[in-house]
Amino acid sequence: MKVIRFERFGGPEVLHEAEVEPPAPQNTEMLVRNEAAGVNPVDYKIRSGAYPAVKQDRLPYTPGRDVSGVVVACGPDVTRFKPGDAIFAMPGIERGGYADHVLVREEEAAARPTAVDAVAAGATPLAALTAWQGLFRHGGLKAGQRVLIHGGAGGVGHFAVQFAKAFGAEVATTVSARHVEFAQKLGADVVVDYQTQHFEDEVGDVDLVFDLVDGDTQERSWKVLKVGGALISTLAQPSLEKAAGLVARALRYTVEESGPDLVEIAGLIDAGKVRPVVAKTFGLAEAAQAQQFLQTEHPAGKVVLVV
Repeated sequence: MKVIRFERFGGPEVLHEAEVEPPAPQNTEMLVRNEAAGVNPVDYKIRSGAYPAVKQDRLPYTPGRDVSGVVVACGPDVTRFKPGDAIFAMPGIERGGYADHVLVREEEAAARPTAVDAVAAGATPLAALTAWQGLFRHGGLKAGQRVLIHGGAGGVGHFAVQFAKAFGAEVATTVSARHVEFAQKLGADVVVDYQTQHFEDEVGDVDLVFDLVDGDTQERSWKVLKVGGALISTLAQPSLEKAAGLVARALRYTVEESGPDLVEIAGLIDAGKVRPVVAKTFGLAEAAQAQQFLQTEHPAGKVVLVV
């Protein structure tokens, strides 16, 4: 089978195509013929050597945390899927999605939503799970509450805006000037152009800040968070001292693989309440160009490798 991998950390040029033997699925594993793989910022962080969970001892390494494909073989303990089933999944960090076949554990997978094609499904797992778990599992967002999402046009952010709206929250988001209209079309109630506006002047009394930006943006967010609220980040641990002053929760989390969460997400997609947005596609052999595009252009929505 074909994989894209690297033997040393570095720039996009270290990525190359290789041929390896397809693994035989064991226990609850499934071998999936991959059709599309999302490209995420964590992929180029890993490739550069800047991601703590992937060090020299994991090389050679195949990146990618998104799979959208068809089951071709099942381990003996798989009960929910069979060969021929279309699934999408976020595989564990040790099983990369930049490949034409990927081992996926049954508990990581869900039936692929039928309302979108394989490419849109491939854009979904990691970004959507990150948004879902940040808003609901860690953020405790409920209908009628107010949420401020920093970075609402990106891969995770564009799902977060839609999830929050689908659950009846009032949604404010910060984006760059070129993505204001995009965020409005996603359904955000308040869209702040961070290049010309201060979000503190536009938003206040927020129940949840979902931080996908970090730095000064995270620090300034304490000004708009209400007493008893929560500041949840994917990037850096928010100040526990400042949280204590507001009787608030402060958490930095890492997304976890979850087939059950993907079932919920697929339901929203099939109900027409959420749509994965694909900014640009590349071929599998163009993984280096895809990572470079994502890292430099910061597009609205997701970049996807078509396998």
